[in-house]
Amino acid sequence: MRLCSIASGSSGNCIYVGSDTTHLLVDVGISGKRTKEGLENLGVKPEEIDGIFITHEHNDHISGLGVMARKYGIPIYGTRGTLQAIKNTSSVGSIDTALFQEIEADNKVTVKDIVLNPMSISHDAAQPVAYRVCHGKQKLGIITDLGCYNDYTVECLRGMNVLLMEANHDVNMLQVGPYPYYLKKRILGDRGHLSNELCGRLLSRVLHDDMQKVILGHLSKENNLPELAYEAVRVELTMSDSGYKVGDFPIQVANRSEISELIEIA
Repeated sequence: MRLCSIASGSSGNCIYVGSDTTHLLVDVGISGKRTKEGLENLGVKPEEIDGIFITHEHNDHISGLGVMARKYGIPIYGTRGTLQAIKNTSSVGSIDTALFQEIEADNKVTVKDIVLNPMSISHDAAQPVAYRVCHGKQKLGIITDLGCYNDYTVECLRGMNVLLMEANHDVNMLQVGPYPYYLKKRILGDRGHLSNELCGRLLSRVLHDDMQKVILGHLSKENNLPELAYEAVRVELTMSDSGYKVGDFPIQVANRSEISELIEIA
């Protein structure tokens, strides 16, 4: 199984997951043109995409959805609340309702040889989810846009070989930055976004010997830096009692606006 971040950040998110026979996208929060270019960079044609799995309806996750769906007729998977919210989003444009496929958290969905298991997350959207993806014994998790986590979150993420997880903001940068108070409060709240430190703490609870790679994603353009995200996670792991350190497995930061390296899960 393969994973590639075509874009990951507060201004747009699009993740590719695939096998030799199955090609999927998680979110299309960038233009259809950029999505097409990213896929072709991976050697995948847009018409080969078997499904688009949406985490939630915010613009940085669906802005290119209408174009991709209309042009290539790709099935769109999302929770009932998410799909209804998409239908009510005028900027997406008209989408054939036959393409919408309703899913539920903790109910598995199979697309050819890949199994996806949505999980509930805490975010200020209609009915948001993150995704665990399995291909045989290979497992990866894609979890962003969560203001907090709990034991359920930890349990869902156990046993993943690769994790793409949110390290959205540096708390100090956010607090002293230009955002208005209400927006700062939203981001810092339980239904907002995960800070660098909370990302590191969550990671320390789900690490195991078969973890192959961690990708830090959904970084804020205004309130974070790749170096800050990496260092904060490193410190949290060092301080934890997990028994693991940063050098025990690769950690990389997903590029906000450019395609990242293709990760092959062993």
